[in-house]
Formats: sequence, C-alpha cells, structure tokens
Amino acid sequence: MIDYLKKALKKKKARRITQEYDHTIDTFGLAEEGEIHFANWTNPLIKPKVITQEEVNFFRKFIPKGSLCIDIGTNIGDTTVPMALAAGKQGTTLGFDPNPFVYKVLLENVKLNPAKQNIVPYPFAITKMEGEFGYASSEASFGNGGISNEVVTEHGSFQLPDKIKGIVLEDFLKEHYADLLPNLSFIKVDVEGADKEVIRSISGLLKKYKPVLVAECFTKSKANERADLFHTVADLGYKLYYFSDFVEHAEIVPIRQPKDMNNWKTFNFYAIAEGKEE
Repeated sequence: MIDYLKKALKKKKARRITQEYDHTIDTFGLAEEGEIHFANWTNPLIKPKVITQEEVNFFRKFIPKGSLCIDIGTNIGDTTVPMALAAGKQGTTLGFDPNPFVYKVLLENVKLNPAKQNIVPYPFAITKMEGEFGYASSEASFGNGGISNEVVTEHGSFQLPDKIKGIVLEDFLKEHYADLLPNLSFIKVDVEGADKEVIRSISGLLKKYKPVLVAECFTKSKANERADLFHTVADLGYKLYYFSDFVEHAEIVPIRQPKDMNNWKTFNFYAIAEGKEE
C-alpha cells in the first residue's frame, strides 16, 4: 500500500511540476540481434520500454538492411531503435523530435548498440514551412506534446520556455541526404494528432520514393478528421492497413474506405504504395 501511494504521489508530481528525470540502461536478449541495450526514461508517467525480437521483425518486413528510414516523433527512441536494428549498421535511421526532455534520452539510445544500428538524431519538428514554434504539453514532465504558433489548449498548458525549430523534411533530405534518398524505405509519423499535417508536408517524398508509411489515428480525432486522414494517404496512391501492435504477427485489417477509420478509437496503420503490396 505504501509503495502504491509513493508511486501515485510521484505521478501526481510529474503531471504538475516540471523537473528533469534521469534514465536507466536496460538490457534485452534477442534471438537474432543478441544483446541489446536501451535507455529508459525514469519519468514515472512513462512505462518502461521492452525491446523484443517480435517488434524488430515487424519493422524488418518493411525496412531492408542498409536502407534509409525515418522516425518523425521519436520520443526517447522506443520505435527508433527497433527500426534501426532492422535497417542495421549499414543503414541510416533518422530520428526527429523537438522535445528537449525526451531528446536527451534519445541521445543516450543513439550511443548504444553501435555495431548493430546507425541512428542520426535531430531536435527538429517536421513542418510545412520552416520556422520557430511554441511547444506545449498536457503534463509538466513533457512526456507528450506538440507545436503551435501560439498557446493552444489541445496540447496543454505547460509551455517550453524556448521556441523549437521546424523544418521542411523534403528540403532537408535533399540538402543532407540526397545520396540516400533512392533507398528510402520507411517513414513513421507519431506527432500527437498532427499526423495528417505532417503527411501532407512530406507528400512529395511519398509520391516519388513510395516508402512504407506508418501513422497514428489519434483518440480525439472526429469522424470527419479521420476521413480526411484516410483521403490524405489514399490520394497519394497508398492502401491503408490497421495493425494491432508493433509485433511480427499482429492482427492486420485492410482499411478500404473512410468510415473504416472509425472502427477503432486510437490505432496505428501502415500504408503501402499501390503496386508494392506484400
């Protein structure tokens, strides 16, 4: 009972008082990758990440060894690391997150497993136009959040004191990774309900290179917003699929029409360009 009350008090404090949290290094034994290390954030509101072979194998279905993949909204690297393990040391995994609290932990994960992954982190948001933006969270610990041009209630009342930088991803890649773009295999987007806007901002990349796309349909999204998200992806020549989890044998259900987006409250989907289906 005492432990429960202590944990509850820590969570309450994390929601209301901004403070720095450290990280711990956990080790996982995978059947194929062997020993993998991961830096978990000690923020009491965040469930510790467990790296599994099943998750790496999920990404391996879409990410060939040696290819370029991109994680937009990396957080501490909970999907970035499995993606990078799938791409391997010879691949390149770019991770973008402007939240300085989670970015510090991401940097720790970049250092780990150097013989098995190649993660390049950037503290930027992906936006339609380059600029500086405010960043807000519903929690004082900044375990989540999003950008805006002004204070917005949908992201919460806790504000970063400094602006964060937003970049146009296509321009950035052409400038810094032009030689790798032909090998772009996969893009994951998880940006607290702004997935549609980010997907629209990277539509040129999707049309030209046709990488597999993973994105989230947010809990608070209304039926018309879900339909807009469906059309945003489908109109780029992609077919959408619901999947139950980031595991190799996840339940997969085709999303054939906009109304199908209402079959689940919060879910992730992957999208494959027509003609490149499994």
